[in-house]
Amino acid sequence: MKRLCLILSVLLAAACAKTDYTALVNVFAGTDGAGHCHPCAALPFGALQPGPQTGNYGWDYCGGYQWRDTIIQGFSQNRIDGTGSSELGDLLIMPFTGDAVRESYFSRFDKTTETATPGYYCCNLTDFGIKAEMTCTPHVAIHRYSGSEPVKLMLDLQSAQIGSLQRMYQRVVDFDVDYTDPMAVRGYTHSKAWNDRVIFYEIAFNRPYTVAAELPLRDTAEAIARTVLDFGSSTEPLMVKASISIESVEGAHGNIAAELPGWEFDKVRKAAGKTWNEHLGRIEVEGTEEQQRIFYTAMYHLMMHPNNIADADEKPFYSTLSLWDTFRAAHPLFTLIAPEIVADVVNSFLRYYDAQGFLPIWTLCGTDNYGMIGNHSVPVIVDAWQKGFDVDAEALYAAIKRSLTENHIKYDWAAYDSCGYLPNDVALVESVSRTLECGFDDWCAARMARGLGHEEDAAFFKKRAGYWRNVFDPETHLMRARNSKGEWETPFDPLRVAHWKTGGAYTEGNAWQYTWHVLQDPEGLMEAMGGREAFVAKLDTLFALDGDLGDGEKVDVSGLIGQYAHGNEPSHHIIYLYSLAGESDKAADLIREVWTSQYKDGPDGLSGNDDCGQMSAWYIFSALGFYPVNPASGEYVIGAPQLSKMKIHLPGGKTFTVKANDISQTNRRVASATLNGAPLQKPVISHGDILKGGTLEFTMRQ
Repeated sequence: MKRLCLILSVLLAAACAKTDYTALVNVFAGTDGAGHCHPCAALPFGALQPGPQTGNYGWDYCGGYQWRDTIIQGFSQNRIDGTGSSELGDLLIMPFTGDAVRESYFSRFDKTTETATPGYYCCNLTDFGIKAEMTCTPHVAIHRYSGSEPVKLMLDLQSAQIGSLQRMYQRVVDFDVDYTDPMAVRGYTHSKAWNDRVIFYEIAFNRPYTVAAELPLRDTAEAIARTVLDFGSSTEPLMVKASISIESVEGAHGNIAAELPGWEFDKVRKAAGKTWNEHLGRIEVEGTEEQQRIFYTAMYHLMMHPNNIADADEKPFYSTLSLWDTFRAAHPLFTLIAPEIVADVVNSFLRYYDAQGFLPIWTLCGTDNYGMIGNHSVPVIVDAWQKGFDVDAEALYAAIKRSLTENHIKYDWAAYDSCGYLPNDVALVESVSRTLECGFDDWCAARMARGLGHEEDAAFFKKRAGYWRNVFDPETHLMRARNSKGEWETPFDPLRVAHWKTGGAYTEGNAWQYTWHVLQDPEGLMEAMGGREAFVAKLDTLFALDGDLGDGEKVDVSGLIGQYAHGNEPSHHIIYLYSLAGESDKAADLIREVWTSQYKDGPDGLSGNDDCGQMSAWYIFSALGFYPVNPASGEYVIGAPQLSKMKIHLPGGKTFTVKANDISQTNRRVASATLNGAPLQKPVISHGDILKGGTLEFTMRQ
């Protein structure tokens, strides 16, 4: 009851705000180029994201939409926002008029009338004269198709975002479709692509249909679940409700019955906008209209994932967990502005653990695809536990210990423990990055073990957390691969970008970018480099160094300032290391440069994949003037605020206000900082400081 009251107080505080925050969100931001965002209708952490698919079959279409496109292929019911891999995009529906069987069901759409706000999407399909609209409840998508001629639907129930057309249909290993109910279509699809996943669904209509045509798979004669539905001669708007369950068709049906038994499209749209306003208003900011639009767009993207995919009558179960990205800043930010989901997210990890024997790494639709490296559910667990959230600490610690010590599909720990690093003749790719990222997980495990009284475990994991020193080359002062004999990799090109697709010792980066990935011990890294001055000089070189990145896969290494790559997550904490080294002015200059040049109010508004909100979390934290360099420490490193006044609404009705006196385009550096009137003695504040409420006040200078 106490936790519920705290959560309700957060929501009430936001609800009392008069600002329409949804009007400050640019839903199309990040939909052009490498942002991989989408303009689909969605709710904060909701299960579905109904919206347009303008393309498929390639890296550009990981989000299923590119702003530059002028053709719509259909409207699917779920989507990943801002990642570098293709998946979801299930249950493709395309409204059309005229002949049931045609060469193409695609349509041009009018870009001048395409509109989207949080929770709502609309466009005009010009080839068919149809206005297409969609909104949603947490588990149900609702579509409204209006035109002067009778609307038919093409359903492609095996479509999804995938690398190629051939792979799309090869991925389906089993499916079933039931057309016996004239008011609904029901079934399931079992597919194996990035994830091995099963979805059950119900698609309901506001008037009866007949199957007008069963269509063959494009480019083959094989008949599959691709059909045309005819709804008669009525020209009244055709409405569609869709729900997905990972449990059963009955679960999908129950979602519709529980959340949307009627057809009140406008009521649902209004409720979606109200929900978004409650969430977006949890931080109030002052600034120019452009600054506010970019800020609240970042808030919007942050809350698109993770997703509660449990049925409406079940306890929450979260998926779309891009943990390699989001452990860094998104999850720490949730502990401040979305506390109601934190315990449920963390306790959801146990369901994955029970199913696969180790903690989740990267999940979709309730299953793990094992994407990326490390096991970064560990820092998310430890952060939530130490901040006092209601999690099953002992069960979670047992899962951490087993995940980090017993071999599983992703990790063989023998070489790691034998050598004190992952040798590159055993771990043939990403050996350095894996060593560094596993070391941070080990530090987190040691912290929790000590807090729970498991002292022997704590000593074991603490030792492991220092393995980064074994891949730190004392000659180059860079992280460098070694083989199982202890020999350094030769030749060594510290600029060459490595990638899991193309090989090398790093993950979507190079030696210069990964050398700083000692989140648990920046002071130790500083000492290893020869002290503060040498450390700062090395940072200076990082931000100034140009050069040939080699012939590896470089699409994820974007937003470059020298070798700093803001478009990819391993770089996100690096600027704040200047603050820890006593060079706050350099941190302030770079934060302003990134904040103003790599986030824009437009379709090209992101310099890289938003990655389920991590890019946006960096922006929000940096606006506030602090960042979780070590995201499981409970501390935030001071940078430099970017807006004149910001107010965080906290549990219990408290507020934490950040003021930046005299801030301007030129006054970007911090002259002084006080917390509740007392000067800050070091460049950090604690999570507890923020939760108490109060004021962090900066005076800015040139």
